[in-house]
Order: sequence, then C-alpha cells, then structure tokens
Amino acid sequence: MAIIDYVLLILLITCLYTDLTRRKIYNLALLPVLVIALVYHSASGGLPQGWWSLKGLALGTALLIIPFSMGGIGAGDVKLLGVVGACKGPEYVFMAFLAGAIAGGIISVAQLIRHKSLMSTLKKLLLNLYYRIAGLPRIKDAHTVAGAGGKDTIPYGAAIAIGAAAAYFAR
Repeated sequence: MAIIDYVLLILLITCLYTDLTRRKIYNLALLPVLVIALVYHSASGGLPQGWWSLKGLALGTALLIIPFSMGGIGAGDVKLLGVVGACKGPEYVFMAFLAGAIAGGIISVAQLIRHKSLMSTLKKLLLNLYYRIAGLPRIKDAHTVAGAGGKDTIPYGAAIAIGAAAAYFAR
C-alpha cells in the first residue's frame, strides 16, 4: 500500500464518521488531502502524474455535479468523490462511482423499508414516470427518501466510502 492509500483511507473513515453523525463532510478534511494527492503524484511521477491526478479530480467532481445541481446530494459528497479521484486517478474514481451508486441504492431501499415507505415512494415514482410520458406535471417530493428533511435523507458519503473500498479491492 502506498502512502496515498493510507491518506485516502484516513479521509474516508473521517468523512464516513462525520457524514453519519453530523450529516456533513468538512472542507477541513478534504482540502489537505487534495493538496497531498496533487503534490504526491506530481513529485512521484512528474507533470504527467500530476495531470493524471487532476483528471481524476475533474472526473470525480463531474460525475456528481448533476445529482448535486438537482438537490439530490450535498456539495461535500461531490468534493469527496473529487478528492478520491485526485488520490487514485480517473479509472479508479469511475469504478468507485459505479460501486458507490449501487451502495447508495441499497442504502436508500433499506432506509425506505425502515421508514415503511417503500411502496408509497415506488408508486409516486411510477406515477411521475407516467405523468412525464403523458406531459403532465410531476408529483412533488417523489424523489426523496421517506419525505423531506435531513433526518430522512441518506448519508451519501457512506456510499462513496463503500464504493472507494470496493474499487480498491476489485483492482
């Protein structure tokens, strides 16, 4: 394991903890790791490796910018995936993104089951799909887990951490 792997592991554990307990991913945790990743890769592999790290940062950020702009996830989640990309590169962050999306889906379904709202949410989603096809306005809040409010949302940082771990062990 390279030093950057340990740095990323510490970051993921820290962000997992803060996202689960406070529903926040702090810039104070992300920024130093971003700087470490860019400096580490530039120093160990020169300009090409530094560019590779920047491409990972850009891809990780780009992958979650649409869900963020639609209000589905927080800015901390976007920045966390970007930093994962800066640490491990574009191919890795794409694999982490895909695995994280699967983990996020599983976490969401578990949350819906826990709140006993799986069926009502599925009905709203299917009705919205039908309304969209028919050109009618959509039902509000059909995309939220068990309604509005911070306590009913999922900590997507957990899904990102699971995805990053899965990508690490899959390689």
